[in-house]
Amino acid sequence: GTWCGLCRARCCSYLSSLCLYFVRPRCSPAGSTVPPLGAASVPAVVGSGQPSLQLHPVLSPTSVLSVPGSGLHQPHPSPPVGGEEVVRGIAVEKFDIVKKWGINTYKCTKQLISERFGRGSRTVDLELETQIELLRETKRKYECVLQLARALTNHFYSLVQTQHALGDAFADLSQKSPELQEEFGYNAETQKLLCKNGETLLGAVNFFVSSINTLVNKTMEDTLMTVKQYETARLEYDAYRTDLEELSMGPRDASTLCRLDAAQSQFQSHKDKYEKLRADVAIKLKFLEENKIKVMHKQLLLFHNAISAYFAGNQQQLEQTLKQFNIKLKTPGAEKPSWLEEQ
Repeated sequence: GTWCGLCRARCCSYLSSLCLYFVRPRCSPAGSTVPPLGAASVPAVVGSGQPSLQLHPVLSPTSVLSVPGSGLHQPHPSPPVGGEEVVRGIAVEKFDIVKKWGINTYKCTKQLISERFGRGSRTVDLELETQIELLRETKRKYECVLQLARALTNHFYSLVQTQHALGDAFADLSQKSPELQEEFGYNAETQKLLCKNGETLLGAVNFFVSSINTLVNKTMEDTLMTVKQYETARLEYDAYRTDLEELSMGPRDASTLCRLDAAQSQFQSHKDKYEKLRADVAIKLKFLEENKIKVMHKQLLLFHNAISAYFAGNQQQLEQTLKQFNIKLKTPGAEKPSWLEEQ
């Protein structure tokens, strides 16, 4: 009777635990029952004569760890649904970009080939095209002037260095040749004076070269970059205009009307872009012309006065020319002045 009562109590405890545990006997290699790591063990029924039963907690699929001999491994977490949608949206967006670029490139290439072979019409602004061609020709001529001015600077620098070495040689010989000391002496002084004036002239010529370089390779180049954008916009405008004209001449069914509306919208967009860039180019060309006249007036006056004063041997006028244009000569060991300081 005692054993039956104890058995009934144990059974009630087992029934309440079965909702959270599952029963699985596990044997060690020696045949003894060994509970798995972290499992809750319930004592076996004493004197029952039955094999000991070990109760293990029920693990959720996402919390299963790797247990030796159990064959259970932690599964890979599935990606969230929202992340897949974001990735898919990015891929679709990139595909649309490539698709639009391909269509635009095809239309522009077709328009360009048609213009080259004389089969397609081209929008032309005669006044603006003339100004652009004049700018390109002016840039080529200014590049030639810049190249010659740099060559003059290099050659004159070599001349100044030669005069400096010749002056040192005359001064040395005046000390070692008593019978020609006076002659070597005034020749050494002459070469040193020419060397000093040459360095002053080099400062003026270098300033001239720097200003022409800024005008050609920065100011003019910036305007020509806008011109290239304008020419690209003009080609796109003509390509979509031609496409719209071809659709307008075709049959008017439901599908054609939808394509016609889309073509009209794209044409209007490229037309607005073309007109905006055309206005930008006209403004930049106007400002460039004003800036070019102002800069070249100052630089040509500087170049003329400096060259004239140097070859006239007028040292005072040469130095006054540099002061007039606020040019500071670089002394040995000093840092190069900034462009703002030179201005």
